[in-house]
Amino acid sequence: MEQHSIDYVHRSERRGKVWHQGPFWFAGNFVLPTMVVGFTGPAMGLSIGWSVLSVVLGAAFGTFFMAFHANQGPRMGLPQMIQSRAQFGSRGVVLPFVATVFVYLGFIVFDVIVGTQGLQLVLPGGKWFWYPVLIAVSIVIAVVGHDLLHFVQRWLTYALVVVFAIITVLALTTLPGSSEYAEMAHTAGWNWTAFLVQFSLAAGYNISYAVYVSDYSRYLPEDASAPKLISWTYAGAALSATWLMSLGAILGTYIEGADAIGAVREVGDRLFPGFGTIAVLISCVALITVMGVNAYGAMLTTISGVDGFKSIKPTVRLRIIGLSFVGLVAVAIALAIPDNYLSSFNSFVLLMLYFLIPWTAVNLADFYFVRHGKYAITEIFNPDGIYGRWSWRGIVAYIAGFVVMIPFFSTSFYTGPIAQALGGADVSFALGLLVSGGLYWVLARNIDHVAEAKARVRSQLELEGTPE
Repeated sequence: MEQHSIDYVHRSERRGKVWHQGPFWFAGNFVLPTMVVGFTGPAMGLSIGWSVLSVVLGAAFGTFFMAFHANQGPRMGLPQMIQSRAQFGSRGVVLPFVATVFVYLGFIVFDVIVGTQGLQLVLPGGKWFWYPVLIAVSIVIAVVGHDLLHFVQRWLTYALVVVFAIITVLALTTLPGSSEYAEMAHTAGWNWTAFLVQFSLAAGYNISYAVYVSDYSRYLPEDASAPKLISWTYAGAALSATWLMSLGAILGTYIEGADAIGAVREVGDRLFPGFGTIAVLISCVALITVMGVNAYGAMLTTISGVDGFKSIKPTVRLRIIGLSFVGLVAVAIALAIPDNYLSSFNSFVLLMLYFLIPWTAVNLADFYFVRHGKYAITEIFNPDGIYGRWSWRGIVAYIAGFVVMIPFFSTSFYTGPIAQALGGADVSFALGLLVSGGLYWVLARNIDHVAEAKARVRSQLELEGTPE
C-alpha cells in the first residue's frame, strides 16, 4: 500500500521505468467517454475525413501541454496540483483546485454511468446498486495507490489494443454502405464551425489530463530523461485519444443515433454474436480503473486544498478518509443527476478547457521559463515561506486569461458574442494560453531568484541531507 499522499517522495524511494508512462496514459485515455467526443463532428455535418483530421490535430495540440507536465514529477517529487502553490500561493491555489476537483468528480460520474450501462447488458441491478459498487471498487484500487494503478493500467493496455483493433477493422470494413443512414455520409463535407468545435473538444479532453500527470511520474528517479518521459506520456495519451475519437467519428457517421455502448456492441457482434458485449465489458473494466485514477487525484487535490488553510499530516489514514469522502460525494452526485446527463458531456469537456487552460499556461510558464524547474520543496509546504499564501502573479494571470476567453465561449448554455460572430466556433483556448502564460511571464520577471536559490539549498539539506 502506498504511504505517500501530498508529501515529498525521497530519492531513496524513487523507482519505476520511464516507458511505463506510455501504457499508463494509453489505458487511462482509452475509455468509452473518449469515443463520445468523436461523435460531434459527424453530428454537425462534418465528413469522416475532416472529423478525423480535427480529432488528430486537437488531440495532438492538447496532449502537448499535458505531456510537458510529466517532467515536473521526478524533478519535484510532488503530486501535480500541490506544485501550483509556487505560482498561486498555499491559499490562492484554491481557485484552480476547485476547478480540478470538478474535473475529477465529473469524470467519475460520467464513467460510473457508462460503466453501469455496460454491465447491465449481462447483469441485473439498477443504478442504486451498481453506482456504489463500482465506485467502491475504484476507491479500493486507489487506496492501494500508485503502484497498483500503474500495474493495472499497463496490463489492461494489451487487452484494449487487441479488442479494439478488431472493432476498428470491423467498423472500417463492414459499416460503409451497410444501411440507408450510411448513404448520408456521402453528403457530409466541410463545416468550419464543426471543425473548430471538434478540434476544441479533442484538445480540451486531453488538456484535462494535465492535472493528473505528475501524480504518476513523481516516483521516477530524479534524473529520469525529460525527452523520453515527455515522449512516452505524449505517445500514450495522444494515440489512445486519436484512435478512440476517430473510431467515434466513424461510428457516428455510419450508425444513426450512435452511442458508445450500443455502437461498440453492434460492430463487435459482426465478428460473432457476443463479441460486442465482450468488448463493452472489457471497456467497463477500464472505466473502473480510470475511476480509481480520478478518485486518487481528487483525494490529493482535496487534501492539498485543506492543508493550505489548516496544516495536516499526510498519513495513510488520511488518504483513506479522503478517498472515502470522494467516493461518497461521487455516488451522491451520480444518483442525484437526471438520466440524460450524458447528453451534456461535450459541454462538460468545454468547461474543463475553460478552467484548466489558464492554469496549465501559468504552471508551465513558471516551470519552464521563469524558475526553470528549480523549487524549494519545503517552502511549498510553508505558508509563511517564499511562495506565500496568496501569490498575486499567478492569480492575476489566471483570472485575466479566463476573462479574455469569455467572449469566445461556445457551449449549449452560453455563447459569447465573438463566438456568435464566428458561427459558434470556439477559439478561446488560444487566447487563454497566450494571455495567462504571457502575462505570468511578464509579472514574474521581478521574482527574487537569489533569495529562492538560498531557500532551495536549505530545502535540499532538510529533505535529503545533501546540498543541491
